[in-house]
Amino acid sequence: MAEQTKAQSDASFDIVIVGAGFGGLYALHKLRKLGYRIKVLEAGSGVGGTWYWNRYPGARCDVESLEYSYSFSEPLQQDWEWPERFSAQPDILRYANHVADRFDLRRDIQFNTRVVSAIYAARSNQWCITTNSQERIHARFCVMATGNLSLPKVPDFKGLSDFAGRWYHTGQWPKEKVDFKGLKVGVVGTGSSAIQIIPVLATQARALTVFQRTANFSLPSGNAPLDPTFVKQFKARYAAHRAEADRTPFGIAGHPPPTQFSREVTPEEREKAYTARWGTGGNIAFLYAYKDLLVDKEANEIASEFVRRKIREIVKDPTVAERLAPKDHYIGTKRLCLDSGYYETFNRDNVDLVDVKSDPIQEITQAGIRTRTQEYPLDAIVFATGFDAMTGALLDIDIRVEGGPSLREHWAAGPTTYLGIFVAGFPNLFMITGPGSPSVKSNMIAAIEQHVNWIHNLLEHAQSREVVKVEASAQAESTWVQHVNDVANGTLYPLTNSWYTGANIPGKPRVFMPYVAGLDKYRDHCEKLAREAYPGLDFSSSSGSNR
Repeated sequence: MAEQTKAQSDASFDIVIVGAGFGGLYALHKLRKLGYRIKVLEAGSGVGGTWYWNRYPGARCDVESLEYSYSFSEPLQQDWEWPERFSAQPDILRYANHVADRFDLRRDIQFNTRVVSAIYAARSNQWCITTNSQERIHARFCVMATGNLSLPKVPDFKGLSDFAGRWYHTGQWPKEKVDFKGLKVGVVGTGSSAIQIIPVLATQARALTVFQRTANFSLPSGNAPLDPTFVKQFKARYAAHRAEADRTPFGIAGHPPPTQFSREVTPEEREKAYTARWGTGGNIAFLYAYKDLLVDKEANEIASEFVRRKIREIVKDPTVAERLAPKDHYIGTKRLCLDSGYYETFNRDNVDLVDVKSDPIQEITQAGIRTRTQEYPLDAIVFATGFDAMTGALLDIDIRVEGGPSLREHWAAGPTTYLGIFVAGFPNLFMITGPGSPSVKSNMIAAIEQHVNWIHNLLEHAQSREVVKVEASAQAESTWVQHVNDVANGTLYPLTNSWYTGANIPGKPRVFMPYVAGLDKYRDHCEKLAREAYPGLDFSSSSGSNR
């Protein structure tokens, strides 16, 4: 037994990948081609990442199914059948499991294993990864595929442990079915997860009380079963669709970039344009109405008021409609949600809306939720309160270099990276869709594939030169961070308190984290760096420094 424990603690690989979501799965598949010995460590009992944990009723992707899928395998693209335009969580998880089986990925994945620390030793040029079972795994390279929305934010409400009913978080939903039939249910939050789950719960619960702090913009998804003829035609031109997507800021085809500014057209023309986009489904179509929608306050206000008017038309109670109509942020500067009957749900007799901005939640009682003015008796509470986005899962791991600062200390004033892939001072550490990359402001699977392909090519370059260490320079990191900030500051995004800036996490530095120049421009920049032999990176070989 002692020998077995020692063998486990001395396990050694070329690469350790943390996370078996879409990023980790593709990284494993792609980096295998370089002949590396790879181990993937996954906290869950199965693959899928976000789509493994977020199994709440109504969970659905807001990117169309034929786009939100891997492009690396033409047979996979042709063989897989999506049932709906916007896929539900069970179908996406089924797809992730199919990919894992089809490409024989499970043999290199260790499930039910949470990484607690990753320590780099300069003398051995090795990362030592420690798990929650005290297993230690050594690797030259460490790839963090921990995801952007994977550390749920559970509110620290006074009295939560005293609640006599059951409570749930949308990001940690139980595998077994939860029956809300006949119950008095409270939902805390009105972000994307809440907008998806609320219409479902309203059909089950005897009474549903929604506790809203901040109203969010949402558009009708227009979801429907996929037409077989359309799918056949789309698949016949899949390569062309992918090539078109590569040339777009969001990594999604089918939405030509806008050619006009809002002020260049008449009010009647704007109304017609927004009306058409409201009915088609998809948030990209709406945000692509005009060139200045996300950079000009006046143009954005016109679009925002269009959606507010739609809300007022749908919701019958004028007081409730006004509560649901966002007035504190510019449309699109928070995640623009897609829904299936969200606003219509508030016309139901069993649904109530509580404004906790004016009447804040004071505590969770044994019987329910108490605001400043009233107690609401509940049998179950659903927290749809989001995530510590972009950095939370990374900082939940003690990542450090021996004798140097931890990643948490390095990021004390906010995340700093080179390309959203590297952190200066942390050799041989790669992030997939880290802060400072397009990530959540694009089709995530397209962003994942771009990152993994680029990392693969970098490691192939390193292999051919017997490079054993790759590290971003401090100057390259500083220059990239400044560029990311300059791009963001040319838009309306930083003016809004959102999870893009960490505003949903008390004490988190307020820094706008995604790169919003577009996945297309980011891709071109990364390809240019590869052609120029990776400026900004320092390479070391076994015989000494190469640069």
